[in-house]
Amino acid sequence: MSRDIIYRLNPVWVLIGTNIILFIVTVTNTGIIIQLGLMPAAILERPWTLISCIFLHGSLWHLMGNMVTLFFFGRYLRNLLGNRKFLFIYFIGGILGSVFYVILAPMFSISIGASGAVFALGGVLAIMRPKLRVLVFPIPVPMPLWAAVIGGFIVISFFPNVAWQSHLGGLVFGLVAGYFLRRQERYYRYRW
Repeated sequence: MSRDIIYRLNPVWVLIGTNIILFIVTVTNTGIIIQLGLMPAAILERPWTLISCIFLHGSLWHLMGNMVTLFFFGRYLRNLLGNRKFLFIYFIGGILGSVFYVILAPMFSISIGASGAVFALGGVLAIMRPKLRVLVFPIPVPMPLWAAVIGGFIVISFFPNVAWQSHLGGLVFGLVAGYFLRRQERYYRYRW
């Protein structure tokens, strides 16, 4: 693949496509979730699962929820910050979500999903563009982005079988990164 094609690839679509392909693979071979899912008790034997778990999903609804959110948050953040910063936030948020899961979750549980990475994107946007109005299904009234992100975290955390620890890790990283990126944005805006 030439360098020009690589630079023109939209990382949001590449991430969505990768997640969809791996979901199809795991539907046909559920043992992959055991090998690539994150289990705190096995982290020393399988450290790659800190990253691999980000690309696996347990159901079509799980996949759709994360990919729709990735599409909207990812498109906006990528246009705001560029590919490199977008990918940095996505992957570091996902990895820190995994680290929080290893520290806070039961030892023999398994975590899968892109939610920590997606919450990192949401956290950055909640700080950088807090007043941006968004629609959240099923609420038909626009609300500020910060309320949607924080409210979504709180509501989803009470669902059964949800790795709230991963969400928390991604969100905390996103909020901190958003703070520094917003300061940097203001510095360059007012400097000129």
